[in-house]
Amino acid sequence: MRKIKFETGKFYHIYNRGANKEAIFYDESDRWRFLQALFLFNDSESSGRILYEVERENKGRINFNLLKKFVEKNKKDKKPLVKIMADCLMANHFHFIVQQVQENGISSFMHKLGTGFTSYINKKYKKSGSLFQGPYKAIEIENEEYLKHVLVYINVLNPGQLIEPDLKENGVKNIESILKISEDYIWSTSKEYLGKRNSFIIDKGILGNIFSTPGKYKEFVKEILLNKKLGSVSHLLLE
Repeated sequence: MRKIKFETGKFYHIYNRGANKEAIFYDESDRWRFLQALFLFNDSESSGRILYEVERENKGRINFNLLKKFVEKNKKDKKPLVKIMADCLMANHFHFIVQQVQENGISSFMHKLGTGFTSYINKKYKKSGSLFQGPYKAIEIENEEYLKHVLVYINVLNPGQLIEPDLKENGVKNIESILKISEDYIWSTSKEYLGKRNSFIIDKGILGNIFSTPGKYKEFVKEILLNKKLGSVSHLLLE
């Protein structure tokens, strides 16, 4: 039984990685599928098979425009289970910042996402068994300062490990390089907070007020990197 009790209105850091630290995404199409699942499963009325329904209706094709049309055609209003404020997809793990907006919202959302995406990967690659290393992990984000730090570690330092694998142990060596890769990395929400993209999956919520301009976000990121404040949430960096 999960120790943490999710409460509506509160913020949580959710993460998980592949079984035996193996990949959960094998190519870009898998990551797109995961993002599509984030959108469709974040609805109290959606089923675990909704992605397959969209594909069947569109003769095997699927993209975000088709997803929006499907939702508009089949229901009047989307009823989100959670507010997805940030995400980051790495080869063998993922991170979210979410705010629960319905009772049991996180549990319902993550169950549909986990079972649906595992089914997709197993079918596509003719695999079987668990895709993830046990149940997803969840940590309550108890204050605004920690929320800001979690956002930076998810958006910036996780992609940063692609060029500085030891930054968790030794700190950041080249700040400009880490900033550059985080700005270019399309599988995190840095682009949303830098004002370079506006994903309809993401609802920044209170973080949109805290970082009301791209400049404020970038300034805070630089402050974290310059001060090398990696210790307080170094557990966010998964291999």
